[in-house]
Amino acid sequence: MTTEVLLLSSILKIVFVLVVTVGAFAPVLIWAERRQSAMIQDRLGPSRAAIVLPPSAVAFIDKARLPMWRGFALTGIVAIVALVAVTWVAVRGTNPLPIPTATLTKALIGFGAASVLLRIGYGVHGMIVRNQGKVMVLGLLHPLADALKFIFKEDFVPPKSDKFLFAAGPIIALIPAIAAFAVIPFASTLHLDHWNQVLPRTGEVAGTIIPMQVASLDVGILFIFAVASTGIIGAAISGYASDNKFSLLGGIRAASQMVSYEVVLGLTLVPAFMVYRSLRLEDMAMWQHEHSWGIFNPLLALGFIMFFTAAIAETKRVPFDLPEGESELVGGYLTEYSGMKFGMFFMGEFVEVVALGAIAAILFFGAWDVPFLYRDGFDFRLPFMASGIVVPLAHWIVIAIQVLFFLLKIVVFIWFQLMIRWSLPRFRYDQLMKLCWKGLLPLSLLNILLMGVFILSGVLDKYVGLLDRL
Repeated sequence: MTTEVLLLSSILKIVFVLVVTVGAFAPVLIWAERRQSAMIQDRLGPSRAAIVLPPSAVAFIDKARLPMWRGFALTGIVAIVALVAVTWVAVRGTNPLPIPTATLTKALIGFGAASVLLRIGYGVHGMIVRNQGKVMVLGLLHPLADALKFIFKEDFVPPKSDKFLFAAGPIIALIPAIAAFAVIPFASTLHLDHWNQVLPRTGEVAGTIIPMQVASLDVGILFIFAVASTGIIGAAISGYASDNKFSLLGGIRAASQMVSYEVVLGLTLVPAFMVYRSLRLEDMAMWQHEHSWGIFNPLLALGFIMFFTAAIAETKRVPFDLPEGESELVGGYLTEYSGMKFGMFFMGEFVEVVALGAIAAILFFGAWDVPFLYRDGFDFRLPFMASGIVVPLAHWIVIAIQVLFFLLKIVVFIWFQLMIRWSLPRFRYDQLMKLCWKGLLPLSLLNILLMGVFILSGVLDKYVGLLDRL
């Protein structure tokens, strides 16, 4: 690989990480949290920020609805016919139509996608007409309104605060959350010289190889632990520098909570290291691609539950948001912050939520692995099928599907965290510490012991072999 290619690929990967985490996921997460809380609490939600269209544009949109509905119906019928024919070929082994199976598969994908897009467009057009030209986009304009509010709001600094530490706190809280994505693999290895070809399913492929992560480290997961633990320093020094007793108490709580749950967080992942035999995140993803997802191992499933609980406590989210408990500490270490400084804390918290979803997907849910997708394309083979459905795909399409599927897994974990936030009450501080030291810590140690016994006795290898044969 030449220096120019290496430099360009690194820059593109860094830009991708920033766009995904800060530019896309964090704003959408702000919207999703408000939207989901509104649905749970039966409120209006983020539906006031809107762009108003002129009456002529509304009239044109209204006239376009009927053609879109007709297009949806026609493409839907073609997609259904193609689906029936492809299913018949897969089950019976014969083609009922004088059309090649590959053409039917492409028709199913193309017309199915067109039908879905036309139906979505019809619904969006109808929503605009019903709202008399107000384009609210389900409240997606609210993150932009929030950003403008943070930018133009007064940046208040307490007179007796430590000015340097007060300004550095939000930066220290945000940067480590973004830096954790440096070792996150978004897909398998990209073979640049063969990007538009169908690669063989197995074997080595010569040419330029580009890892689909910013940095490939031998201690990838330990790097995430290291940078994640520094993020809490931002909350601690912000509480100290604010010259406010509530802020100080919030900073102390944040530091003690991090120290407690960081221990449990590491121990819950030791069984995963023992199974995957590596600390590299890309190796963990590849192991699950070749065998089975970690969640299908009972001990790793238990480890996932403990890891997810400890990780939510690390991110200081409900029900573990003791450092910023409004009923006790006004706003905790955030009490004296406003404007973009508060916005950086806000953004850092949401980036941590995205990072937690990414790590959980990599360690326990196969990372970028997609069922039935291999390096050469899709291969749908089930026991009741006479012949499977094989769909060869170019290498770049396989990589794109892996990236999209990995992002979808992250979205699922984000949604789950939002459900927890708006469903559970806040713990008391003694309950928080009791859960860590008397609950999660002994259970994680027991999980390590059981995993060691299973590995030494050969039970784990037999179980993995059984899953491979399924």
